[in-house]
Amino acid sequence: MRYVKAFTAVATAALALTFTPVQAAEKRTMCVFDIIGANGDIYNIMKDYKTAALNWGVDFELKPYTDEKIASEDLKAGQCDAAVLTGIRGRQFNNYTGSLDSIGSIPSYDAMRTVITVLTSESPSINAKLVSGPYEVGGVAPMGAAYLFVKDSTIDTVSELSGKSIAVLEYDSAQANMASRVGMSPVMSDISNFSSRFNNGSVDVCFAPIAAYSALELYKGMQPDGGIVDYVLGQLTAQVILKKDKFPADFAAQSRKYMLGQFDRAMRVIENANSEVNKKWWIRIPEADRLRYDEMMRDARIALTKDGVYNKDMMGLLRKVRCKHEPSRAECVNPVE
Repeated sequence: MRYVKAFTAVATAALALTFTPVQAAEKRTMCVFDIIGANGDIYNIMKDYKTAALNWGVDFELKPYTDEKIASEDLKAGQCDAAVLTGIRGRQFNNYTGSLDSIGSIPSYDAMRTVITVLTSESPSINAKLVSGPYEVGGVAPMGAAYLFVKDSTIDTVSELSGKSIAVLEYDSAQANMASRVGMSPVMSDISNFSSRFNNGSVDVCFAPIAAYSALELYKGMQPDGGIVDYVLGQLTAQVILKKDKFPADFAAQSRKYMLGQFDRAMRVIENANSEVNKKWWIRIPEADRLRYDEMMRDARIALTKDGVYNKDMMGLLRKVRCKHEPSRAECVNPVE
């Protein structure tokens, strides 16, 4: 009889385990900035992120935003537990990763992949920099290289930019600083109106990722005699910003790994955008001027780092990455960043 009782007790325990409900995922809200809204590529990536996050114990409600300022304000106000923002706008939440979008600092997509891999390495020294106040960075994805779109294709040297007007984002002092350095007149704009100012002729130049060629119809502003200066002025990123205390302890690390895994997917989107640009629009610049741009960007980064706009530790990391990929760069012999 005692064997029957023992068997019954074991069976009952096993049955209890079988029917114990799985702990429900925590409900959280994520505000996602995508210039196209819920039909955009960033939003689509985050829909798959939402599915993956269920395995990390979080059930997200995604809220699309076409106005990045409102998305960032809602994060601050507690309307969102997390947000996806550009690195430029995200700089207010984390100056370290917010400096990824610094001017001229990541010249290629290979360099970008290396940087994001380093940020996902889970090195204690790196992890400490991904937390700032109540916020933690939960991953980075490339949004594409940014270029100068111009109305006049004869602008192929630095000196020819002097006297031209350029739409710059009012919340990114780096753009206005760079414009002033080459004698351009910055016209303060935001992400919702800079393209229309270029397209309707209010400004001579705008700074934008290649995806804006089609998404924001910048080809209209370039017609008939404009073009795109073939020099990478910066790389734009999408960054996941988390309110740290709203998530499980290991959530951010899993989030960062997931976002690194989306790199190739993001690159396919960027490559598709590149393929839509008619080759006639590219303005090739002389090698001597390319070197002048490099020098000018470096000097601007140093000044902006001293002013606290860019993070010094990130500037040092980005220089090391540039030199890893291009050891012949002048800055690798005489490092000043």
